[in-house]
Amino acid sequence: MLKLGVNIDHVATVREARYRGLGHGEPDPVAAAQICEAAGCHGITAHLREDRRHIQDRDIWKLREVVKTRLNLEMANAPEIVEIALKLKPEIVCLVPERRQEVTTEGGLDVVAAEKSLTETRKKMNDAGIEVSLFIAPDERQIEASARTGAQFIELHTGKFAEDFYKFEIGNLKFESELQRLVAGAKLAHSLGLQVNAGHGLNYVNLPALFAVPHLVELNIGHSLVSRAVFVGMEAAVKEMLAVMQPYRG
Repeated sequence: MLKLGVNIDHVATVREARYRGLGHGEPDPVAAAQICEAAGCHGITAHLREDRRHIQDRDIWKLREVVKTRLNLEMANAPEIVEIALKLKPEIVCLVPERRQEVTTEGGLDVVAAEKSLTETRKKMNDAGIEVSLFIAPDERQIEASARTGAQFIELHTGKFAEDFYKFEIGNLKFESELQRLVAGAKLAHSLGLQVNAGHGLNYVNLPALFAVPHLVELNIGHSLVSRAVFVGMEAAVKEMLAVMQPYRG
């Protein structure tokens, strides 16, 4: 069964637009996480960024108290955040690139260039009982380097797939080449003993096209779910996404 991890970052984005720096406010991402779990999701994802633009420290500590499924902490490989993760002890961390100027995480990690430091962080996390995922593009060199770090998972960056799908839908571009990169990447990762997640830009419309990619364990989806929840509520948004995911056979 393909699992759904709900990224609640953009619930916090809405809150911070009005209540930044006040230590309180609505909507509450922790309450959103509880609704998502009750609706049947398999995990909660939150990204504690170095600039604290959405999720705050108080959020992740409260999430650690209440999440009953699986807490996935997205994080940069930065000393401050590494120390927080080791104390927080989420079930899994997903190491991602982080740039202050970006709106959301764009692009994958350069594992080839940072293999030594990522391996060191992976070991610290595993020693603390925390699994590790690396957020990467479906690139052969990056997948092979990810396996060498000893990570348990990779998360394939589906942002280009999502953008190409949109362009294809409006008649401007074929998206088959990026889809085949994801297929090949998932097969290679699986052959190297890595478990395969995917995320970024996935929504109710483009998701069925991703079903051509084998060996997927979990999808991490945030913006699309939060956007849909504006109209139908978070519970319905999660249930609708789970229904879209149900036909996947791997």
